[in-house]
Order: sequence, then C-alpha cells, then structure tokens
Amino acid sequence: MRIRELPYFTKWFILGIVIGVVAGFSALAFYFTLKLMESLFMGGRLVGYEIPEPLGEGGSLNYVFHAKRVWLIPLSTVLGGLLSGLIVYTWAPEAEGHGTDAAINAFHRLQGRIRRRIPPIKLIASAITIGSGGSAGREGPTAQLSAGIGSIIADLFSLTPEDRRVAVAVGIGAGIGSIFKAPIGGAILAAEILYKRDFESEVLFPA
Repeated sequence: MRIRELPYFTKWFILGIVIGVVAGFSALAFYFTLKLMESLFMGGRLVGYEIPEPLGEGGSLNYVFHAKRVWLIPLSTVLGGLLSGLIVYTWAPEAEGHGTDAAINAFHRLQGRIRRRIPPIKLIASAITIGSGGSAGREGPTAQLSAGIGSIIADLFSLTPEDRRVAVAVGIGAGIGSIFKAPIGGAILAAEILYKRDFESEVLFPA
C-alpha cells in the first residue's frame, strides 16, 4: 500500500516524523553554514568582530562591541550582498527576498510545488547575507528552506497536491521550531501563518 492511501492519522504520523527530521537537519545545516559565513566575513579573518550570541546559545548580557577593523564592516556587507545576489539571480530567482512569503505563496498558488534547487540556494545565499552583516534574520530563510524540503518529500512519496500543500506547511513549522528551539511554537505557526484570519486544522497534527 502506498503511503498516500493510508488513513489520515497513520499517513501523517509517518510523514510528520520524516518531514520533521529532514527539515530539522536542514535547519541545522543552515545554522552551521551561517556560523561559518560569520567567521569568514565578520570574524577574525576579515573584520575581527566579536559577534554577540543570544542567551540561549551561550551569549551574555554583558556584551561590549569590539571590532579590530571596524572600517571593513561596510565592505563585508557589500561583498556578501553581491555574492548572494549573484547566486540567487543566476540559479533561482524565486529564492530572493524574505522567504516566508514565497513559502506561503507556494502553499496557496503553486499547489505546494517548490523547485528542488531552492533549498540549497536559499541556504547558501541567506547564510552569506546574514553572515556578512546583512539586515536579515533566520526565520524567513529557514521557512522557505524547510518548505522546500516538505515539497521534495511529498514528491518522493507521490502525494496529491492537497497533501503536498500540507507537507509544505509542516516543513515550515519543523524548520522554524528547530532554528528557534521552539517545537510547539513551530507546530502552531505552521497551521496559522498561512492565513490572515484562519487556521489550517489539517496541518496541526502532523506539525
């Protein structure tokens, strides 16, 4: 029996675990790639900037700004922006921008279809942008990256367009829950971020 033919709770119990694990590892890959880019651009090798960390990741409230070559910060940001822009517009123009909007658009208008090249391109380009000092955060890139993982897994299991849309939403929740260490928050976000004044109840259980 194909997994798409299983009862709802059985099917989404299995798929929820698979998407959660893979999307979680993709969020970890993004995190460590981001740390590598921070080291290359803003760390000791270029700017010498001691980057502050959140308290939950070993940071401290007693932070003092320090950069050995502070005048290189604009250069780092410009180089990162040019490099990430070149990567995105050469290989995957739909990976530009925040990321969350693109994932929601795929859910509503593209039957959950996200090209397979989007996750790796988004991972690398966003890590470069943030790591070089660009004005961006982790949530958008992680949402699009993990939504792409959900779409890929849906295609691998030959799911219907309706189930692919659910898989994309579950991916969003798994990625956000992983990158911010908030699994329940990620599950709720997966079901409610898709609408302004509504709730995707089918997403909540697998998320």
